Amino acid sequence: MIERLQRVLAAAGLGSRRHCEELILAGRVTVDGVVAHIGMSADPDHQVVAVDGRPVGRQAKEYWLLNKGPGVVSTAADPQGRRTVVDCVPAGVRVYPVGRLDRDTTGVLILTNDGDLAYRLLHPRYGVEKEYRAAVRGRVPEAAVRSLRRGVVLDDGPTGPAQVRIVSQTEQVTELVLVIHEGRNRQVRRMLEAVGHGVVRLHRTRVDGLSDAGLALGQARALTPAEVTALKQAGGLL
Repeated sequence: MIERLQRVLAAAGLGSRRHCEELILAGRVTVDGVVAHIGMSADPDHQVVAVDGRPVGRQAKEYWLLNKGPGVVSTAADPQGRRTVVDCVPAGVRVYPVGRLDRDTTGVLILTNDGDLAYRLLHPRYGVEKEYRAAVRGRVPEAAVRSLRRGVVLDDGPTGPAQVRIVSQTEQVTELVLVIHEGRNRQVRRMLEAVGHGVVRLHRTRVDGLSDAGLALGQARALTPAEVTALKQAGGLL
């Protein structure tokens, strides 16, 4: 079947579609020996698609859920030699994190080699929920909660509205639950800082219908076929 070249490369486990596009722009991809270009399509069943001269083929898709522990970085590899989320997952193929949690944030992270699904789960257009439990400094007033619910302005633009629920609070610390539909860098921390409250602890409890229930910090498990189907439905792929 003829497909866009970025999709063929993503299906072969070479990373996100954006990364695959960079491979093409760098002149590292060929189709039947001809250097590929952006906008090109290929039939991986009848044409030889290669990266750096090495043919690539379709890989079986794997889908994993990790309850990331503290100190683990959300990258496929780390030049400083720190433990990565990929190191925590016993996948049979190369998988990549869907989005990132910063080093000190714990919680639910999906890893997969399904580039199309990863793109959909991260794009705010598809409204996939990400739920966080945060502990912040001080007592959070109702005005700050209303601001978060409306959306706040960050240096990379306004956020969408968040669902916010205060769990407990004292004069020193407030615990609250936030649900957002975006996936910007350090977004929840920046939203809370924007309303005047620095984060003490941050844990992502859920992505769509996948939660950390029954999964200890640092543990990972393969998703069930039903869970994969539900994620694809959430991303508009089914």
